[in-house]
Amino acid sequence: MGAIHSSPSLSVVIPTLDAAGSLPATLESLAEGQAFIGEIIVADAGSADTTSSLARQGGARVIATPRGRGPQLAAGAAVATGQFLCFLHADTRLDRGWSTAVRRFMDDPENGDRAGYFAFRLDDDAPSARRLERMVAWRSRVLGLPYGDQGLLLAREYYQRLGGYRPLALMEDVALVRRIGKARLVALAASALTSAARYRRDGYARRALRNLCCLGLYFLGVPPRCIRRLYG
Repeated sequence: MGAIHSSPSLSVVIPTLDAAGSLPATLESLAEGQAFIGEIIVADAGSADTTSSLARQGGARVIATPRGRGPQLAAGAAVATGQFLCFLHADTRLDRGWSTAVRRFMDDPENGDRAGYFAFRLDDDAPSARRLERMVAWRSRVLGLPYGDQGLLLAREYYQRLGGYRPLALMEDVALVRRIGKARLVALAASALTSAARYRRDGYARRALRNLCCLGLYFLGVPPRCIRRLYG
């Protein structure tokens, strides 16, 4: 009889701030990977709602962190014990079948120094949502710039060699994927469904243009704390 194959363990890190409305669905989507998810870490920045209690009810470990996705993600990764790390936003839930794509990535020894990201999808039927999804797919594929709402999957040792997430007020995701580099980014055969609330509130064109301006300012060397005022 051959040896039983065992996949590497996975730690999922989710930064939160008053995310009670979206976190339960995100945690529920992770149930599909229970065979290899060793822990879910919710890095909470002082939520005033029921985020922390809902996280614990959903089987997550909650840690208190400073505010800001950069510091929150860094703090979550610092206590993670899995061989691989998956970073998700609290309003992003993984689509059915994601566990197969993630397990395949983790099982491939060539991915020890690569990072995977999910296809960007929005929970909106509007044509504007589909256009934005195509733009994000192009940006990720051609420019090598997947954002944090597409998730990020990589080996913990590789994450540590890269220096991890920096404690930035904004653009922490761009800073990390730029260090990874386009050649080492892998599009996973699975989707991450993200809330379109911001786009519906601000308007798709206006929000997309604002995000593009923020990215341009970051590349020009403007400090993230200043860009954050424009980002909103």
